[in-house]
Amino acid sequence: MFSQNTLLIFFAIFFLHVSTITFASDPDPVQDFCIPHQKLLGSMNASHHHGTPSILPCKNSSEATATDFVFSGTKAAGNFSEDGIAVISASLANFPGLNTLGMSFVRADIEVGGINPPHFHPRATELVHVVEGKVYIGFVDSSNRVFARVLEEGEVMVLPRGLVHFMMNVGDKIVTIFGSFNSQNPGMQKIPSAVFGSGIDEELLQKAFGLDSKQIGSMRRKFDPNSK
Repeated sequence: MFSQNTLLIFFAIFFLHVSTITFASDPDPVQDFCIPHQKLLGSMNASHHHGTPSILPCKNSSEATATDFVFSGTKAAGNFSEDGIAVISASLANFPGLNTLGMSFVRADIEVGGINPPHFHPRATELVHVVEGKVYIGFVDSSNRVFARVLEEGEVMVLPRGLVHFMMNVGDKIVTIFGSFNSQNPGMQKIPSAVFGSGIDEELLQKAFGLDSKQIGSMRRKFDPNSK
């Protein structure tokens, strides 16, 4: 039988674990700013490292310049994908001034009829501001309830952390939106790619979605870049 002290220790550890999960987020900065060494950013970009560290070592603050805190890459749209969306991200990889500040940014342009497929960000809430156009946007909560509507220029919507969300241009011109995240490394998983492009056992996918082997193969060729 557990002693009273043993039970108290157990519950203390349990609640500490729960609170750590509940309140986990980017660490608070302990200085005004932390500009990473360019060599570290260069090696990170060269290796195409997607799991950007939450903190990179800082260079001497006296070496920082105004340029470190400015990003000009969102002046124009990027290259459009097959889904009709062009995304330019402002993150630690190309905007060193963000390091340790717990935020990142994105510009997305969506062609008429184009979509941003269902996806989610495991480490951040997203705030979306429609700069131009008309977009159908929404998210699905853990009870599978959909919260969606058409947003027009000047409107803002918040997409809670970790919930699947989506966008579609329903207007007659290109949509431009700006999205901000409360993490410098929000992460992203696209649902179609995560399901059909990750190597999940085919039998499981057949049973889960009611698809036959030919249909699964077709989906894998579409969403798995390594599939022949």
